[in-house]
Amino acid sequence: MEISEKIQTLRFRIDQIDEEILSLLNKRARLVLEMEDLKSKGCLEVYDPVWEEEILNRITSINSSHFPSKAISCVFREIISACRFLIKPVCVAYLGPSATHTHLACIEHFGSSIETSSKESIEEVFESVEKGESPFGVVPIENTIEGMVHRTLDMFMEYEVRITGEILLRISHDLLSQSGNPEDIQRIYSHSQAFAQCRGFLRKNYPHVPLIETESTAKAAQMAREDPSAGAISSSLSGRLYRLKTVSSRIEDFTHNSTRFLILGLKSPERTGRDKTSILFSIPDQPGALYQVLRVFSERGINLKKIESRPAKGRPWEYVFFIDFEGHSEDSMVKGALSEIKGAVLFLKVLGSYPRRV
Repeated sequence: MEISEKIQTLRFRIDQIDEEILSLLNKRARLVLEMEDLKSKGCLEVYDPVWEEEILNRITSINSSHFPSKAISCVFREIISACRFLIKPVCVAYLGPSATHTHLACIEHFGSSIETSSKESIEEVFESVEKGESPFGVVPIENTIEGMVHRTLDMFMEYEVRITGEILLRISHDLLSQSGNPEDIQRIYSHSQAFAQCRGFLRKNYPHVPLIETESTAKAAQMAREDPSAGAISSSLSGRLYRLKTVSSRIEDFTHNSTRFLILGLKSPERTGRDKTSILFSIPDQPGALYQVLRVFSERGINLKKIESRPAKGRPWEYVFFIDFEGHSEDSMVKGALSEIKGAVLFLKVLGSYPRRV
């Protein structure tokens, strides 16, 4: 048998397998619809993040052959998302416009079969979730290079929302323009953090070109689409969405550049055994006040993952502390710690417990 005939035979077998996969996908969809009928009778939520995470972990763990494990997770995320969409689309508010890294984080977590609501500010995302306009919201909280997003921290003081999950997304920046010709670029648009993450590239290649800040990298791509003499630092998705050409790709100064995003909702998910809890608190202005709080975690063997301070609005020289630690608020050890901490602080706000990613 000649090579061309062997290829045709293999293609035929692949077509047969694809048809089997399609049949199984439809069978899965029917079972999901059947399960939803039972859920509706029991007044249970359509979206069950703990169960979805268990599916992804189990499928990834049993894969031991040729298909890449990372791709397995992506494929099944989309299958889960599509089946969920059959019942009721999940609506997610995010810091827009389309093709921002926050938008990419939405898809990374919920899959592409969702309804999205683009917001112009982090505050609008919080407001949409608190009012129930969007069951979920996604906002950036910290970057491995530039640190915390303080606006997000501040919003937790003003809105009654919960953290229901977190996403870690690798950040990569491209320089985009209409022509793709570096000589045409007379100004560059982008978000302040993107400029900061590409300092070395800009200093070397565009030392005298004006850098103009925008509210998002996607907005920068929009503006470059209207300006043939401009470039934009944005994502590759922005380039495809706004029909821009790539001048240079992956121009960030550090390859290990990731951003952590928070998923906002109105209630925390159930325990998974691998959880994280976030809290806010303020302390009296006296010696050892912070130590008294941190001592509680140390004595109970609770591992702190993050501690950050912010000025308390309207109270000069007072600070609010943001802490992430391992464990769920329903764990007995964590319950005891939170109860003890209440006696040592001016106020304490539990922001949520959720499956740990970082």
